[in-house]
Amino acid sequence: MIQIRAAGERGHAQHGWLDSWHSFSFAEYRDPAHMGFGPLRVINEDRIVAGAGFGTHGHRDMEIISYVLDGALAHQDSLGNGSVIRPGDVQRMSAGTGVMHSEFNHLQDAPTHFLQIWIEPDRRGIAPGYDERHFPMAQRRGVLRLLASPDGAEGSLTIGQSARLYAGLFDGDEQAQLPIEVGRRVYVQVARGQVSINGLTLGAGDAAKLVAEPMLIVDRGDQAEVLVFDLP
Repeated sequence: MIQIRAAGERGHAQHGWLDSWHSFSFAEYRDPAHMGFGPLRVINEDRIVAGAGFGTHGHRDMEIISYVLDGALAHQDSLGNGSVIRPGDVQRMSAGTGVMHSEFNHLQDAPTHFLQIWIEPDRRGIAPGYDERHFPMAQRRGVLRLLASPDGAEGSLTIGQSARLYAGLFDGDEQAQLPIEVGRRVYVQVARGQVSINGLTLGAGDAAKLVAEPMLIVDRGDQAEVLVFDLP
């Protein structure tokens, strides 16, 4: 079964400094039909105006992944980490027993566009942690490159859940396939462009839920950037 969620069906918040689209219930957006998908709890597509951002705030017991599409995102946290991530960089923060952090648009003359992703961990109360990794465009071109996994396979970031996050760039005749194990489900988020998911055409902001499907096929892309979540 494949269920499509159109981009415009998502929750939307406009705060002036922040334009945010919520795939699942978040903040003032409440939708009982879209509380998450397995352990995948949040996908927020955020655009932050120049120089603005999220002031210091806390999280606990959540795997938080930031994926930058355009611009530069400045991060500071109570673990002593400070960095600026840009397109191709992926950041993972395990909130665990608790962490404080801030995220700001590092640019003073342009917006920053990124996806904020929350995955519920399989264990609570772990020590908080942080990591980031750069995945060059060439590694994501025409394939589904593993970005995060429970065991850090293939140089991916390690997360505390039996979930796997992939990303790929597709244009023209490029195609990638991902076998889906029995009992697992897949969530596809199109970050930009247009692409075919198992024969169905999706555009920027659209998503697909795959349940009891044996294979994911991504092809017929038109300048597409796609994130794929393999979930228990």
